[in-house]
Amino acid sequence: MSLSLAVPALADPAQRPEVAAAAQKLQQQVVDWRRDFHRHPELSNREERTARVVADELRRMGLEPKTGIAHHGVVAIIKGGRPGPRIALRADMDALPVTERTGLPFASKATAQFRGETVGVMHACGHDAHTGILLGVAQALVDMRATLPGEVMLVFQPAEEGPPVGEEGGASLMLAQGLFDGFKPEAVFGLHVFSTVPAGQIAVRSGPLMAASDRFTIKVVGRQTHGSRPWGGVDPIVAAADLVGTAQTIVSRRTDLAKLPAVVTFGAIKGGIRYNIIPDDVEMVGTIRTFDEDMRQKIFADLRNVSEHVAAAHGARVEAQVPDSEGNPPTVNDPALTAKMLPSLQAVVGAGNVFEPPLQMGAEDFSLYGQKAPALFFFVGATGAGIDPATAPGNHSPEFLLDEKALDVGFRALLQVSLDYLHGTTG
Repeated sequence: MSLSLAVPALADPAQRPEVAAAAQKLQQQVVDWRRDFHRHPELSNREERTARVVADELRRMGLEPKTGIAHHGVVAIIKGGRPGPRIALRADMDALPVTERTGLPFASKATAQFRGETVGVMHACGHDAHTGILLGVAQALVDMRATLPGEVMLVFQPAEEGPPVGEEGGASLMLAQGLFDGFKPEAVFGLHVFSTVPAGQIAVRSGPLMAASDRFTIKVVGRQTHGSRPWGGVDPIVAAADLVGTAQTIVSRRTDLAKLPAVVTFGAIKGGIRYNIIPDDVEMVGTIRTFDEDMRQKIFADLRNVSEHVAAAHGARVEAQVPDSEGNPPTVNDPALTAKMLPSLQAVVGAGNVFEPPLQMGAEDFSLYGQKAPALFFFVGATGAGIDPATAPGNHSPEFLLDEKALDVGFRALLQVSLDYLHGTTG
């Protein structure tokens, strides 16, 4: 359904002529940037080349980027020629440990080390598109700087997918290192290309949009023995299997899903190395997604309890870190800002192509910026015509396929939102 957010529209708002002109001028450049980043993906906290290219492009535009923030973050400020508000625009830069299977001529062939294994690396979530789009918006804003009111902070962020175990990174580290200390934005804007949204459409939701995300690590400790003599030890594999099954009841039987959704997912299980040896231990990692803080804390406690008692029933013990690191809070769109900027999004694709999505169990550390200033985060359709978005390969899939129409829509939307806010001509 289309989205009104209490702002009835008699006709589609008008797209700014300078947005249309900039899109026509920069469209191919944005595509080229995106394809270059796609061909050269880098994992979280390892975005050395990406950050270097971004910083070089910003310098070419005449800006003075600061580098090395939160390891490989890049930040630059565009100062308009007229007084006005301050806003921040954010794009994430990191890729995923996924081996690409798209068949694109610019597909990634990159590999890297992840959790002790050699893995393929792919921009399977579309951060290459986000980085290319923000570079395009930066160029457009620089080109009109003389008449631009206010100031714009460009935030090219590393490690949105989460830093490696034992490291810090992402939005939390950028903020901890003083991102907004000398530049307090009135509003922060971000976007994400999304496979479940058709290309040419935009999805935005007031209030909660994406879930809180927390990671857990559970180690089941048994006692090694020969596979032919399981009674000679304690089998952590059987205990781990029972634990995974029982943990599903935390959501299905102990959590009030009539209130808000929640998820407990085991994403990796590692234990043993040989077919006829029962190992000493099994390590499992996973994620918890919630929207409510009380529900979040209760699931933490339930998972610790299930882990301890199921393991004990098998004669094993557990080392449960639930959560094992600081997670991300829910991504919440400021209601007033969302209503104010809705006409800007409608101006780009038409009111009938802007809709309200359901709550998303995916998570974003963009949520942390929203704790510092009013924030708006929206989805840009990534799936092309003739492909059902409901069955298209999703974000994080090795077959995630971005329709490059998303680059044009994302560029126009982010530029329109920025200019409308800075000029004070929003709804």
